[in-house]
Amino acid sequence: MPVTSEVSTDGNTISIKISGRFDFAEQNEFRDCYCRISPDENAQFIINMSGANYMDSSALGMLLMMREYLGGNAANISIINCSPDIKNILTVANFQSLFTMD
Repeated sequence: MPVTSEVSTDGNTISIKISGRFDFAEQNEFRDCYCRISPDENAQFIINMSGANYMDSSALGMLLMMREYLGGNAANISIINCSPDIKNILTVANFQSLFTMD
């Protein structure tokens, strides 16, 4: 599965791992990873891109929809382990001002 998620034992950290292509075909899987959890002001969401080798504009839109669903500016979302190409896409889109990026 290209998109998987794991919730920490205390329920405060939700890790979503992206593998392969991150595009419109993964929309439902990606949304299910964060929508099945009630937004909690203490929850931290980690998007692990270590296995992603492609990202398009629909993936950018999915990340923005996730951020909005989780509270906009109050959302605690980190994007980690990006390849140089994916990090470049996120930087050009100015996502470092919306998400914590590693």
